[in-house]
Amino acid sequence: MKFGIRQFRASFFDAPAVTRAVDRTSRRALSKFGAFVRTAARSSIRPRRRISQPGQPPSSHVGLLKRFIFFGYDRPRKSVVVGPAKLNKPEPRVLELLEHGGRARRRNLRTKQLEMQNYRARPYMGPALAKETPKLAPLWRNAVK
Repeated sequence: MKFGIRQFRASFFDAPAVTRAVDRTSRRALSKFGAFVRTAARSSIRPRRRISQPGQPPSSHVGLLKRFIFFGYDRPRKSVVVGPAKLNKPEPRVLELLEHGGRARRRNLRTKQLEMQNYRARPYMGPALAKETPKLAPLWRNAVK
């Protein structure tokens, strides 16, 4: 009995169907993971009037930061992006400065002069990712059938 290439390949599996199933499963798993990280980041930001300690998640004075943390599945890269949307602030690096710390120019409200300010890190996205990473592998377990 002779088999051609097409009959031989057909006896194993349908490659496009498997690829579609893996893509669908990846999208579903990564979207769930993005939601977990977003929830962990939002819950770490506490509403309070005082300033948080360096090394602790930032305080939510108005609630903008907490409300504007989103996640989205990036189809071309087959990955998920989680983080805060850019806020309409005079300092475009304010979110980066919150997470990692650093130096930036800031206008002094009393003297109206530009001054260099030191910002100490108040990470919230990195710890949220670290907390939720163990949940990532089980999302794929037995997912493609």
